[in-house]
Amino acid sequence: MSCKVGPAAAVPGTAAPATCKPGDPTTISGIPVKRVYTLEDVGIETLQNLGQPGEFPYLRGIHRDMYRGRIWTMRQFAGMGTARQTNARFKYLLEKGQTGLSTAFDLPTLMGRDSDDPLAAGEVGKCGVAVSSLEDMKVLFDGINLGEVSTSMTINAPAAILLAFYICVAKEQGVPLNRLRGTLQNDILKEFHAQNEFVFPPGPSVKLVIDTIEFCTHHLPQWNTVSISGYHIREAGATAPQELAFTIADGMCYVEEAMKRGLDADAFAPRLSFFWDIHNEFFEEIAKLRAARRMWARIMRDRFGAKKERSWWLRCHCQTAGVSLTEQQPMVNIIRVAYQALAAVLGGTQSLHTNSMDETLALPTEQAVKIALRTQQVIADETGVARTVDPLAGSFYVEWLTNELERRAQEIIDEIYQRYGGVLPATEAGYFRRAIAESSARYAAEFDRGQRIMIGVNKYVEHDYERIPILKIDESVEREQLARLKELRQRRDKARHAAALKKLREVALAGENVMPALIEASEALATVGEMMHTLETVYGRYDGGPAL
Repeated sequence: MSCKVGPAAAVPGTAAPATCKPGDPTTISGIPVKRVYTLEDVGIETLQNLGQPGEFPYLRGIHRDMYRGRIWTMRQFAGMGTARQTNARFKYLLEKGQTGLSTAFDLPTLMGRDSDDPLAAGEVGKCGVAVSSLEDMKVLFDGINLGEVSTSMTINAPAAILLAFYICVAKEQGVPLNRLRGTLQNDILKEFHAQNEFVFPPGPSVKLVIDTIEFCTHHLPQWNTVSISGYHIREAGATAPQELAFTIADGMCYVEEAMKRGLDADAFAPRLSFFWDIHNEFFEEIAKLRAARRMWARIMRDRFGAKKERSWWLRCHCQTAGVSLTEQQPMVNIIRVAYQALAAVLGGTQSLHTNSMDETLALPTEQAVKIALRTQQVIADETGVARTVDPLAGSFYVEWLTNELERRAQEIIDEIYQRYGGVLPATEAGYFRRAIAESSARYAAEFDRGQRIMIGVNKYVEHDYERIPILKIDESVEREQLARLKELRQRRDKARHAAALKKLREVALAGENVMPALIEASEALATVGEMMHTLETVYGRYDGGPAL
């Protein structure tokens, strides 16, 4: 590995490139690290141009007072079994002090399949909550006022359908749509890059995302329409610069496509949000969040001509790195998560999920998720890190690393646009998947050589380590869900159901916004699988593109 760090000229105000000695360590992303950093590495201009929190380009945070004014939202991911079981977990977390809901769906739902689909057998309720119809969504939020709680939903290919369900539940509760607060992940591009939970080809898939952006811009002004997600890109093996570059580029693609639809950037950009993975490399993760804010602010103002300050803000949710957790010595995961969470806070996140110690083994138990939540509460109330804004600003190492991450990320974005012509053609060419696979292979080789350490796995190994209780999803969950679905199919108004699906297909064929038709089909008790199949007859199904 070369020890030379490339020129930092792409970042205004940076000093001459730093150099390191052969054999010096590197970050987890492969960035060489010198023994010590001084003013020469960053330059006086960098320190003079740090700016203030709440001021463009928001390097130091998007709010003037940050956590002195309001603590970050503590949002633990939850979902398992039936809607009834997850509803109970939601209420447990709210009782323990959680300040926002975050919904995990099972694999069939994520793939747009109903619980009684033959391909769903054995997976119903296993990795999240099973939601096949509006009836399930009603149970999921029973006794929870949607006008008072902020809800995040981690769903992508069928995201528009789950949003339609949520809107219908709000209507039934009598909650005006302009009061709904929350976030729809709805980032289909990262599915093609990393997670592979896509259904339709890239073009139609992005069209559906823009449909939700357009609809929410007009009807749900407090709703975050897309959570542009680096998390899954990083979990698949990307480096921090790649996560930063690919995620920012995906955001640029959504902005471009929404503006082609005729939407003004300032009308929808304030409701875009970002989602980052917080890995073990403490300072790299802090620098990544700081660089991301500066990059996005400049892109929105200078490239897209956004004029409103809120359009320049990169608001983000962070989650500690699931890929860093180990089955071996699982209680050590509590320590990993605590440091990762601290990095997210020092980096200036708006919302945070802390992983539970048992998540490599199963969905979290109540005890494990309570410890994860208490981790955030200890950081907020006991460590003192929330008392001042961006306390690491001016650190020679942090500022150099922030600049270096931005420089590397910008080079990647330039390649995406100059070589491929943008994110969609680069996606169709398989560029993102190849780049992530190469980085993942590099890390695996370094791990095998002992250059990367995981405590309990390749260092301080204990073959007889402590076992912990885990959550098990009973097979009765699937039987119960299938019985509910069978009963729904029998009692719904068949003529209304058929007419709603027919209208959905006509709207999709016409290239119109499908959200109103999805809401109508949801109210007619059409299922997730039925609506997805209807759209598939128009958009087709994607086979995954070119091989690596």
